[in-house]
Amino acid sequence: MPESTRILVAGGGVGGLALAQALHHAGLDVVVYEQDPTPRTRNQGYRIHLDPTGNAALADCVSPDVLAVLRRTSGRNGDLVTTFTTGLRQVFTQHFPDIPADQLTAVDRNTFRQGLLTGLEDVVRFGRTVSGYQVTGSGRVRVEFAEGGGDEGDLLVGADGVGSVIRRLLLPGAVVHDFGLRCVYGRMPLTGSLSPEEFERGLCWVSGGSTCGAGFGTVRFRTPVDGTQDYLMVTLVATPDHLGVTDERLFRMSSEELWKLSTDTVVGWHPAIREIYARADTESFFPITFRISERIPAWVPGPITLLGDAVHTMPPTAGAGANTALADAATLAAEILSAARGGKSLVEAVAAYQAIMLPRGFAAIDNSRRLAAQMFAAS
Repeated sequence: MPESTRILVAGGGVGGLALAQALHHAGLDVVVYEQDPTPRTRNQGYRIHLDPTGNAALADCVSPDVLAVLRRTSGRNGDLVTTFTTGLRQVFTQHFPDIPADQLTAVDRNTFRQGLLTGLEDVVRFGRTVSGYQVTGSGRVRVEFAEGGGDEGDLLVGADGVGSVIRRLLLPGAVVHDFGLRCVYGRMPLTGSLSPEEFERGLCWVSGGSTCGAGFGTVRFRTPVDGTQDYLMVTLVATPDHLGVTDERLFRMSSEELWKLSTDTVVGWHPAIREIYARADTESFFPITFRISERIPAWVPGPITLLGDAVHTMPPTAGAGANTALADAATLAAEILSAARGGKSLVEAVAAYQAIMLPRGFAAIDNSRRLAAQMFAAS
């Protein structure tokens, strides 16, 4: 692989930034184009769960100094996952008593993104939307921007999420389905301890049967983070019919209207749950649609590839989306660096990456689908 090889990354989310960290730290020429005008994320969620796979991949991608920043600004580790009925009767608990102190299990999405941007000031271009690409006669890739202009490199990585423009152009037959669930995210500022105490110790799911449930997860920062208060992530997950509003209406609601919809939905639940919603930040609520990718057969590798939600979108029911994206980033970075050392061509590196990424990603999708079925089992 020539020393002048240039890697273009469309999308500055978790996976794209982790890949950029790995390549930039190794001295490669990499640039990330992110459509967000600033590093503050859009409404994609508040709390991200990291598992051992995600931790290992993260350690492979970032330098020790960046990893120290990410650890310092992460949430304190929890040690259990619990399921309750709407009356707060505990029906399932799984303990995780031996999580190492240096592992990350709960991170705030915005804070985590800020940490992943450490040292990438000259790498990430905000306010630049990759709207298309062309493979040149020499086999390189030229990207075009919605804002005008373009850039050229040797490999384009589509890390541009569920609505990936790169995927639509590269794999026009790839299908992403509506999973049939809507999630209303919110958060409650934490000023004291929570009751029941399981809510302090990890992820909690309150099952309302086959059409509705609510998930809760604390983020208590290990060290204070400027402008961010400890909080409880509050999520209401339901079918559109259960919510009783059309998508057109749901996605036009104000934050306060979404908070009211959530409180009305849990009105018959345990008083402790109602109290959480009553104390929630009414300006923090927003909706998303859960989506899921249809299995994609292997395709001929070339100078364009995909990473994370751009290729294997999954509902967050298994908490695997960010972890799988991090694993993608670590695998692709290792293959690109192998090519840089002369072990293979760049296309061979992409082929090796895709051979690992595709089955791993769709295994994660299958597990997310299976856990969703358990979470929404009829009472």
